Amino acid sequence: MTFSEAVNLAMRRLAEDERTRFIGQSVCYDGATIFHSLEGVPMEKRLEMPVIEDFQMGYSLGLALTGLIPVTIYPRMDFLVLALNQLVNHLDKMPHFGWKAKVIVRTRVGGTWPLNAGPQHTQNHAKAMDQMLETVTVVEVHKPEEVLAAYNVAMCDERSWVIVEDPC
Repeated sequence: MTFSEAVNLAMRRLAEDERTRFIGQSVCYDGATIFHSLEGVPMEKRLEMPVIEDFQMGYSLGLALTGLIPVTIYPRMDFLVLALNQLVNHLDKMPHFGWKAKVIVRTRVGGTWPLNAGPQHTQNHAKAMDQMLETVTVVEVHKPEEVLAAYNVAMCDERSWVIVEDPC
């Protein structure tokens, strides 16, 4: 199984849970590889967002507080940085106040081959995010078997997760 096939299988498995919703750019409309990774995920479970990363994380947090499990998708990790306010100061701190809000953040490190997407699209901030977050788990996946394991554990865990896809 290829990395892309593993991601697609993981997304389809997450979609089997009635509580999941898939939120982000290129989730309903083709325009990035993210769209193809959701093949088989019902359109009624997807919500297309404009490029408003901070709002997207806040919206996902709101959905999580209602009992849904948002899979909030940032096609490049570089742009997840724009949502750090909501991730670090809100989602990560909710357990300290007795609130339960589970969000699965899906992001990807941009590739440099066969086309180098450039320095604004290929950075990996996983270690820095892991240092900033207390209650949200950050994990990097590099191999197909890691993809399936990470999303499975993230779905079963009550905590929020950031899963960084980096198929180097």
